[in-house]
Amino acid sequence: MPAAPNPVVCLLGPTASGKTAAALALAARAPLEIISLDSALVYRGMDIGTAKPSAAELATVPHHLIDIIDPVDSYSAAQFVADAERLIGEIRARGREPLIVGGTMLYYKALTQGLNELPQADAAVRAELDALAAARGWPALHAMLAEVDPVTAARLAPNDAQRIQRALEIHRLSGQPMSALLARQAEGRTFAGSAGARFRVIALEPGDRAVLHARIATRFDAMLAGGLIEEVERLRARGDLHPGLPSIRCVGYRQAWEYLDGESDRDTMRERGIAATRQLCKRQLTWLRSTPERLVVDCLAPDYVQQVAALAGLDR
Repeated sequence: MPAAPNPVVCLLGPTASGKTAAALALAARAPLEIISLDSALVYRGMDIGTAKPSAAELATVPHHLIDIIDPVDSYSAAQFVADAERLIGEIRARGREPLIVGGTMLYYKALTQGLNELPQADAAVRAELDALAAARGWPALHAMLAEVDPVTAARLAPNDAQRIQRALEIHRLSGQPMSALLARQAEGRTFAGSAGARFRVIALEPGDRAVLHARIATRFDAMLAGGLIEEVERLRARGDLHPGLPSIRCVGYRQAWEYLDGESDRDTMRERGIAATRQLCKRQLTWLRSTPERLVVDCLAPDYVQQVAALAGLDR
């Protein structure tokens, strides 16, 4: 019998945990190609606010699923699964190993556990919900969600626009709470995961979350100094983008857009951007803690790269 393929190494972690540096260090030790597990890096022209790897970093090792769609378009977990499965096979056919790197935990769950059969996005319903949110605010829509799906509402922040909208959309299209659909589908998935591939999951998690929070603030300030506002100004100047799009809802972009709309001053925009990034970090860590198969490395440890390499089997 042919030998089983090596596990696909997945390097997961919250924002600002050092995933890019670790991935590049691993690529220097073995013939790898990196598959991005990041729902923001897919967008072209959104470089600063997404902390996209630099041109020099991208040139050191092949990267995939970065700069693949326009910000006016959307990219789903289903598309990621299809792309990642294809890429895993293509990379191994070239005699190299795939390394999946990122922090979009929904994509990881879809790849390894399967996809849920939820209603597809409906532009008309989303436009209606966007209009309601513009008139009443997302906390009011969160209250609406609590009436029809209290389980989902309980785990969402009142301003988590993207997830509130999706949960309300699912309820309007199916007539059922999203939480009930997910629970039912968890009992018998229709998609078995990534073609039986095995995964070795390494999670970068901070031993001291306060240090990571400080790193988040420093990085957001660096994005502002590096031209984040100007980047969002260029996106606005296109004329076809708006705050309802998944691309503009990305952390940092939404706050900068609101600032340019005159909804906040620069200091408030900075505070909101840092707070939103910390909230994202918290959600990512919550997802990771619900992943029992993960191997944890303290991303603040001086030798965290060496620890990752050893767990990945690349410490030679």
